[in-house]
Amino acid sequence: MALLLHFALIIVGFVLLIKGAGALVGGASSLAKKFNISELAIGLTIVALGTSAPELVVNIISGTEGHSDVVFGNIIGSNIFNLFLILGVSGTIYPLVVQRNTVLKELPFSLFITLLLFYLINDTMFDKGTSDQLNFTDAVILAILFGLFLAYVFFSMKSSPEGEESNIKIYGGLSTTLRILGGLAGLILGGKLVVDNAVDVARVFDVSEKLIGLTIIAAGTSLPELATSAVAAYKKQADIAIGNVIGSNIFNILFVLGITGLITPLKYDPTLNIDIYILLGGAVLLLLFMFTINKKKLDRWEALLYLLTFIGYMVFLFMRK
Repeated sequence: MALLLHFALIIVGFVLLIKGAGALVGGASSLAKKFNISELAIGLTIVALGTSAPELVVNIISGTEGHSDVVFGNIIGSNIFNLFLILGVSGTIYPLVVQRNTVLKELPFSLFITLLLFYLINDTMFDKGTSDQLNFTDAVILAILFGLFLAYVFFSMKSSPEGEESNIKIYGGLSTTLRILGGLAGLILGGKLVVDNAVDVARVFDVSEKLIGLTIIAAGTSLPELATSAVAAYKKQADIAIGNVIGSNIFNILFVLGITGLITPLKYDPTLNIDIYILLGGAVLLLLFMFTINKKKLDRWEALLYLLTFIGYMVFLFMRK
């Protein structure tokens, strides 16, 4: 009975996270559109921030409660979900044409920061210390890079095309404020419910917090990205679909891990390195897809390959435990 209650509270937590993120994205996107910010920039920043908000809230709660495996499992798992599942689903719905800047700048930057994260947290591998962790200095590096990324996005907005067709709803001032504040409240409460009850479930089934982070929590906190990108692909808004995924992965590493690491040091379990290798492989593969065959386009068969790889990864996770 207690176990059913834990699962019910996890579901309630995820609903609050998703509804909260949706309200936050709607309010923030409306506010941004009032200032004539392009949809690509909104996808790379506000939508990505909103859909990464569940990871941020869950990780801050997990980190301060000493569940570092949940923190890293959630971020690495979420980025794998974003890359393989979400791009796979979105690209299968409709082939995604990618902007030149995304191919030449944002994708390589996403790959670079994943490699950087690997270096920062594997202290013993690179002879930088006696324990593997993300310390305060590492978090500062991530936070600085996040600031530079935001500066790049807002600088690139100046050269974005004017008069693009907008699919973002603009709300009144009060409605926008209520959506943003209500969204934040839902995220905080939902995050607390998910973390506490997921850790309890892990203890009941005697599985690692790392596995819980890579699967249940990563899947739940990635649902906003899945919904956003799938709908964007169906509406043939490739900029938002791709921008959301790449932006979210960048936000997860630089912003979410950066903020969490500034609040508390995070111990790292090097057995997660194999999951980072899979994430790196997916990023390299995406770059290859962008420069071969139909350049700057993710075709349906390429998206299907991502989906099959994701299924194989899930099978591997549960065999590895």
